[in-house]
Amino acid sequence: MMTYNDVEVIFMVATKSNVNVKIDTTVKETAAMLLDRMGIDQTTAIDMFYRQIIAERRLPFQPVVAPTLEEQLALAIARKNIPRVKLEADENGCAIVDKDRHPEIYDWAENG
Repeated sequence: MMTYNDVEVIFMVATKSNVNVKIDTTVKETAAMLLDRMGIDQTTAIDMFYRQIIAERRLPFQPVVAPTLEEQLALAIARKNIPRVKLEADENGCAIVDKDRHPEIYDWAENG
């Protein structure tokens, strides 16, 4: 390792290694198609990704935890200002919404 203008520089020897990963077929095919349209093969893209990790010393993007279905529902209710009410359920566990008592919930349940 050397320093250039107070920045550590890592010299990499031009040896090659294989990376074997299992990935969803649709993800691989879609990414390959998009990369091809950019004029980049998959090997080059993965090499670029690894080099960016080295340059930034972190992932080049911020992973985000996807909200659960319950969290998504709570956010949708909050965005539409739907009041929280206790509903009854039928024998199958489906909510029973009285259209006259809770028209906003009924509308949301019918139309999203």
